[in-house]
Amino acid sequence: MAVDLRALAAGYRRDRFPDRPPDYRRPTIRLDPEFCRAVARFHDRAPAWSPAAEDSYRVLRDEGLRQYRVIRSAGVVVRPWREAGQPYPDSRSLIDQVTRTGVLWVYLTRSGHGSTEVANHPLRAPSGVVVDGEPFCHNDILRAVHDLFGHVALGTGFGPRGEFAATGGHLGLYPRAAWPALFTEQIGQICWYFYGDHLPAAPRPYPEQKVFLYPQRFLDEFLAGVHPAR
Repeated sequence: MAVDLRALAAGYRRDRFPDRPPDYRRPTIRLDPEFCRAVARFHDRAPAWSPAAEDSYRVLRDEGLRQYRVIRSAGVVVRPWREAGQPYPDSRSLIDQVTRTGVLWVYLTRSGHGSTEVANHPLRAPSGVVVDGEPFCHNDILRAVHDLFGHVALGTGFGPRGEFAATGGHLGLYPRAAWPALFTEQIGQICWYFYGDHLPAAPRPYPEQKVFLYPQRFLDEFLAGVHPAR
């Protein structure tokens, strides 16, 4: 693929956040199972909707669209996946196929987005992006930029450690106001999926889609385990 996603991300951060280090590389992370279980249990206790989360989710949506447009302008093709199952069996397949073809297939939110739905979930709202006749919601946009700037650019896997690294690196492309919502959507859901009290349920269910923010101490502990710090 002609597009160097890591270089594209570095340029994006340099232009958008000149106060941050310009390089973009995979961080080392500390994965503490007890922290992950605490995150998962807080998700279970959290309300389905918190008005206090609205501003952070709005910033998350706006920045995701900005990143998506940069990706598309650079020549990466993003297409909706309409087949049965997931488009990529594992992260190696994702990274290899996107690198070779320059095409990312997005597993659509309407095909799988949690066990229950909050009415008017901010990421379920239309993004204004339509691809191959398929309207993308904001969660589809988030999935696209997370896969490209998180997994492909940084070479991270789909397991807990890989998802922590993908999110820890990708945070650096967002305003700090978006970090709490991104933590809920990425780290909160990953911890619930891999460490929640629902285990060993098989197949693993997706977490309930809630709109809330974790107390700052959770985000601070996550950031403390990401090096280099964002």
